[in-house]
Amino acid sequence: MTVNKRKKNTRQRGGRWHGWGRGHAHHKGAGNRGGRGNAGTGKRSDHNKRKIYTVENYFGKFGFRKKGQIIHFRVVNTDYLEKNIDRLVKEKKAELKNGVYNVDLIKIGYDKLLAKDKVKRKFNITCIAASAGAKEKIEAAGGSIKLLGNTAGEAETTE
Repeated sequence: MTVNKRKKNTRQRGGRWHGWGRGHAHHKGAGNRGGRGNAGTGKRSDHNKRKIYTVENYFGKFGFRKKGQIIHFRVVNTDYLEKNIDRLVKEKKAELKNGVYNVDLIKIGYDKLLAKDKVKRKFNITCIAASAGAKEKIEAAGGSIKLLGNTAGEAETTE
């Protein structure tokens, strides 16, 4: 047996406001709910700010968003290798063979090698990317750099 369901407002004929209280303004537009979007959250005034303090980056301006893939390198300088190479060899994160230090920066937790201070020892370094200055300094000291290429599939040799 089918039941024909009729609309609720047909039962409210004769009731002037159709269940929305007294007056014409109670069921119209955004004024009934205090505005649209984030209206009333205190962006222009101080009341109600405490409600949205927990929302990160709500207040302020934050610039443009760059389109495309952004690669963030974990970088290390050549002076770090100079100062800490003995500790790295002791911890077996690097090895010394025939007076040349073999260092895999990826195993240590770095992706890119940058140039800072002088390089006095010979290094054979494996990394994803290296700056041109770092490459110059390592090769001038008698070492070499092997680039594996970055995550986009191409080797990056400049900063």
